[in-house]
Amino acid sequence: MAGVLRLVFKRTSSYFQQLTKSLHGVLERSLDVVRPGWNRLSAVSRGPVRAIGAFAQRSLQQSITSLHNRLRFVLRFSTKVVDSEAQLLGPNLNVSSDNDHVLTLPDIPTSNLEAPSVKWLLETSTDPEVFLAAASLVPQVEWPLDLDVSDMLHQLYDIYTSCVGFHGQIMPSLEEKASACLMAMSHLYCGHVLKAHPTSGKFLGCRERDYDTFDQMIQRNIKDVDQRVLIVTRNLCFLQDEDRRFLWFSLYDCPGSVAEWLSHSLPYHFVTGRANEKVEIFAIEVISKLLSSTSSPSNQIMANCALLACVMVGVQFDKKDIVRIDKSSALPRFANTLLEQFEITLWTRYDDLSDDSTGIAYREANLIEAICLVLKSAKNYYNPSLHAMRNLDACRKIYSRIKSYWAEQHNPWELMDDPQNTLQNALRFTLTAAKVSRDPVNLWHCQCLGTGDSHSPEDFDWLIDYLDECIRFDDDEALFDILLLLFSRKVRCSPAKRHQFLNSLIACMHSNTVHLRHAALRLAHSAREDIVLIDAIDNAELRDMILTEFSPAILTAVCPQPGVTLSHDSPDRFVRDQSDLCYLELLFSLARNSNWHLHLFADQHIDRCISMVAEHRVGKHAFYLTGILLRIAPEQSSVTSLNSITEWQWWNMVQSAWGCAHYVIDDIHCFEFLPVLAEGTKRYMHIARELDLKLLIGNVDSVLNALEGRDSQQGEGESVAVAVKELRTAASDMLEKLVSSRGVVSP
Repeated sequence: MAGVLRLVFKRTSSYFQQLTKSLHGVLERSLDVVRPGWNRLSAVSRGPVRAIGAFAQRSLQQSITSLHNRLRFVLRFSTKVVDSEAQLLGPNLNVSSDNDHVLTLPDIPTSNLEAPSVKWLLETSTDPEVFLAAASLVPQVEWPLDLDVSDMLHQLYDIYTSCVGFHGQIMPSLEEKASACLMAMSHLYCGHVLKAHPTSGKFLGCRERDYDTFDQMIQRNIKDVDQRVLIVTRNLCFLQDEDRRFLWFSLYDCPGSVAEWLSHSLPYHFVTGRANEKVEIFAIEVISKLLSSTSSPSNQIMANCALLACVMVGVQFDKKDIVRIDKSSALPRFANTLLEQFEITLWTRYDDLSDDSTGIAYREANLIEAICLVLKSAKNYYNPSLHAMRNLDACRKIYSRIKSYWAEQHNPWELMDDPQNTLQNALRFTLTAAKVSRDPVNLWHCQCLGTGDSHSPEDFDWLIDYLDECIRFDDDEALFDILLLLFSRKVRCSPAKRHQFLNSLIACMHSNTVHLRHAALRLAHSAREDIVLIDAIDNAELRDMILTEFSPAILTAVCPQPGVTLSHDSPDRFVRDQSDLCYLELLFSLARNSNWHLHLFADQHIDRCISMVAEHRVGKHAFYLTGILLRIAPEQSSVTSLNSITEWQWWNMVQSAWGCAHYVIDDIHCFEFLPVLAEGTKRYMHIARELDLKLLIGNVDSVLNALEGRDSQQGEGESVAVAVKELRTAASDMLEKLVSSRGVVSP
């Protein structure tokens, strides 16, 4: 007996040490409670923190005299501890036994838990304000599964019923108190159901079924917010796989605080077998509401949504991790696991060798959209997928199923709930998984959807077909994704699809949607080497189509809308500068082939280039402008528009081109252009000033240094180096003459 008492006193002492430490945290968290976020404490915002502090001080002073009460608590607590190593959830959520993802988060030290202090305040406080503040803290602190809350559930329900008047409705003066009890009950009930899983039971003990207890509470004149919380909690009262009806609600006007609580509590429904198709749809809507907001979601909300999406695709979690309130530190693990597991699900579901063996029933289109939302919001927390091509193969199989069904039934829309959206969202997932941004601003950055695999152009013929179909259906969103995939994958079109591809590309460049035109321009830029070699195309019809239709389409894609003038501080100016650079680099490539020259003049590309000379005086813009005009000018010397370029403008262009040349000569076509640039520079160098010549010589020296580092100086490479050296010599001689002439005094 003495040993038992010593053990009891030791545990009691430990409890008081923990209580003293955690009360400080509770007092701090009470500051958040009185804020309007939960709309719970408007009637008691006169100082619950002071009330809790006073109560805590009185209680600690009386701790010795109330020791016997604490001993009873310790004894009761010690006999109701369950195994803290909670069981892993059952195999009902497995996607594949060979590909299980099991996540276990680090334990929270017991000394950091605030729940025991909140529990003690609820059980011992006689101060209404203290009780109300403590009850409002219940959903905000960690409640480990080994902390028994049975008595708290009964107590909260009893206090709630004390708020009900003679007519069976909540008394107006006690609405805040009843609301706090409802929220605390719902939160603790979810954890209690999870703790008991896979067994089930009657936890409230007030009626024959807990369902009836919650149902009666819903029928009373409670706030809409409280009613929504109770509806979700009531669903957990059903037995696993029990046939039941669901009464859900619209999230349109649902407060953000309730939506956040739903993102925390809905995983309980999935892991305890209480979820069906309607619950899945509702969970997807919750994710969409939280992550589609114009404001950036917090890491906590992103982590909640990521965990919810994880359990929907079969990731297993330890029970103790599901009940955790603060999951933000685990966001990278959630996001990476969600990506990996859903890829497995996607491959399994649409694998040719297997029917759907995932054991997961879901609305494909909506679920994929929700997962994309999670990954997009958590873009800084996961690694890009290395399986882009395999994901694309799954998309191809979805498309193949739609086409087959269309051929047989003449109506592809009956294949799935929404087959087109399923395919579009699968493509969206492929982009998101590879971290290819859909932001139109990022179109101009190098975004490579690398796969590490070798695939032939024919492997992408289905995307060309899908591109054509989306044009016919005016599906701009799908078109944008396809164009992104094609240029980020650096797809080269197969000969059989070349005509169709270019027709589709031209149609997109004529689109009324700006970002779609820009995506088409970006893809044309990616495919420019195939387009330049027009002589190699045997099909005369295709060759004529490219020359007559492709050239004007390029100008349409890059030109701003009529009447639109961008100011220098416009947020669209960066996009304009980048689209201009893409446009000029494309024309620079086309100008290599003389077959394009006449069309570049006729379709007013040269006029536009001339108008850009004053705007783009430095950098790559100047280099490509110089390349276009120098290559065309010799054979079009009689063209009036070219005569409008003054000698000083020519000199400024060639001088600026040399300033950028050493940055671009790794491109073989820029390298091959250097002799042309050298000759053009000599042509206008006679008007150069001393300072200009010094600057030119320095830039030419930088190019020569870069040329010396190239692997080969043989053949054409050697001739390029010779041309640049000759220019350097000519510039040095001219500079020497200028310096000498400046030193001669006239008689």
